[in-house]
Amino acid sequence: MLTAVSYLGAVGLGVTSPQLFRADDGKIYVVKLKNNRLGTKVLVNELLACSFGSLMGLCFPPGGAIMITGELLATTRKLRAARVEPGLHFASQYISSTRYVVRTNLRKVDNKAQMAGVMLFDHMFHNLDRTWNRRNLIIRRVDNKSEIYAIDNSHLFKKGRWTVNWLTKLEPKIIMNYRRAYGWLLKYYLTAEDFKGYITKVEAITDNEIEELVDAIPAEWLSDEKERQALVHYITARRNMIEEIARPLLTLLPDVDRGAEVDKSE
Repeated sequence: MLTAVSYLGAVGLGVTSPQLFRADDGKIYVVKLKNNRLGTKVLVNELLACSFGSLMGLCFPPGGAIMITGELLATTRKLRAARVEPGLHFASQYISSTRYVVRTNLRKVDNKAQMAGVMLFDHMFHNLDRTWNRRNLIIRRVDNKSEIYAIDNSHLFKKGRWTVNWLTKLEPKIIMNYRRAYGWLLKYYLTAEDFKGYITKVEAITDNEIEELVDAIPAEWLSDEKERQALVHYITARRNMIEEIARPLLTLLPDVDRGAEVDKSE
């Protein structure tokens, strides 16, 4: 587990008011605090995405729980004024020197195929915010290589503050999202093979792994055992229907040579 060693300031974007901290591993992290305006369910969503995304091999920045101590808070007036409490918060590794995804730079991304997995994840967990918020897909260019990252998973289940009844209602639903970058990816870049590999990865996730993901959620973020069991039930059910979830996406892939169309779209 990470421990924050210094506070670097506010990120300045997002309804959850994320903050920048340096951790004891020397890296900088974007931290969502327990007392953010949407509540601790946001931290639950972020940790679930980080853990499930790792099993799928997605292009999510590394992250996890981070300890902010009372000693650090005592030295930081701004955090005390914001009534930040000591304890566990959620940290996502800060990706520097990035640009937001637009049509003209998406073509140059080297890991576009990973977005098939991200799209499956978002449809499994009803994360519509990925494309409604233009800032949730970023590109970084390093050593003549451009990579896309999918960030900010606070709005899983269509909203940050879910309930047991809400999960039950969402569980059987398939809601398509092909706005902006998702539409471009489906029309010009992704293939059925890109999706099939991630479908296989989801199907391979075991019941025990799902239970371990939920068990790893800190009690100070989610104390209700019924809510934990609802998460396990939801994730298990969505894993079991992954082919059904993927089918509408696959039908949007054009069965044609798209090389000329890609150039035209740019």
